[in-house]
Amino acid sequence: MTHAPLFQLPYIDSNQMYQLETDLGKVIVLTFWVSWCPDCGKDMPKKEQLYQSMDNEKVKMLTINVTGRERDTQEGLAFADKFITQPTVKDNSREVYDLYQCNGVPTTVIIDQQGQISAQFGDQASFFDIVEAIGKLLG
Repeated sequence: MTHAPLFQLPYIDSNQMYQLETDLGKVIVLTFWVSWCPDCGKDMPKKEQLYQSMDNEKVKMLTINVTGRERDTQEGLAFADKFITQPTVKDNSREVYDLYQCNGVPTTVIIDQQGQISAQFGDQASFFDIVEAIGKLLG
């Protein structure tokens, strides 16, 4: 297993910074997305339902808007505003997206309580597999 690269990014709707290391010890679920992507449009509502049902003490869900792949960063902001209630940050172009070796959007990365990447899912992953991977870590 690989240690999850640490990063710090600004929230999409403010200048406050999010730091990954503050959530180490929890299961962390990162979702990389862009507003124009049809698969993201299918994935995000499911992730939102999951977010509403998760114990936030044990699981940190965070979405990352890959600004370097947006046609217009305002579109990412509008999408997040309309569809996403979980914490959302914006990538510094593609910096964290590339750091996590993503090949497409949406990409879901699950980080275990020890800060290791326990699973990574591409755009064709089944939502069930993602939920199952989170469940395994929660025991």
